[in-house]
Amino acid sequence: MHIFRKVTLAVAAVVLAAAPVLGHWDPTDPAKWVQLPDPNGWDVKATMPKILADDFLCTRSLAITDIHFWGSWQQDQIGQISGVWLGIYSDDPVGPGGGDPGNIYSKPDQLAWSWETDDFSIRPVDPPSSQGWYDPNTGLYMKPDHQQYFQYNVLIPKDQAFVQRGTTADPVVYWLSIQVQTASGEWGWKTSAMHWNDDAVWADWSPGMPAPSGWQELRDPLTGDSLDLAFVITPEPASLLLLALGGCALLRRRR
Repeated sequence: MHIFRKVTLAVAAVVLAAAPVLGHWDPTDPAKWVQLPDPNGWDVKATMPKILADDFLCTRSLAITDIHFWGSWQQDQIGQISGVWLGIYSDDPVGPGGGDPGNIYSKPDQLAWSWETDDFSIRPVDPPSSQGWYDPNTGLYMKPDHQQYFQYNVLIPKDQAFVQRGTTADPVVYWLSIQVQTASGEWGWKTSAMHWNDDAVWADWSPGMPAPSGWQELRDPLTGDSLDLAFVITPEPASLLLLALGGCALLRRRR
């Protein structure tokens, strides 16, 4: 009991000490949802007016205060991102249950939350690796196309954060959508080798316009396989502490 209490306090101290400087995300850090980048995958154009989205599962009602994602630039011509638009949508599953009862693949339904910002951090990923570029609008693809890719980190104030409503007993599917505006260059959202549920999707849309329609499945232009996108969703620091303490409790039960 005494040892368990010491471990618990130590974990709490580490998590809370790290909370003010959270920005970049590492695989050892706590997270609510993780889809890591495929170092040899595709970067799918997500430069305005292109918008991409991928689904994720919520099993705990927590505020999303950190969103991390990976991307790179066509032909390694590194440009400048002037703004990032993030959206979270409800799920329109296959068949009845959403806004399009005749749909044959799941896609975003109603916009539940959005955040537009030019405040984000960037971390290069080392080592670089051979990656492809894909524009689903035109069908243009090139592989290999570039080597460098980057992690992008957006921190969201707690009072502006989206609060998920899923539980373990009643999980909820959401969709994260991303679009960037660039001052120069063509930017793409990196694919993930970690597949969950349905394919990612794409559409054309600009902020201020009616909600995107005509979402299309995102598939590998060479193989036709399903494509997923690379991102991590992190709850607020207080929730990180709860997740960490939950891990300690599990460890205690296993002793």
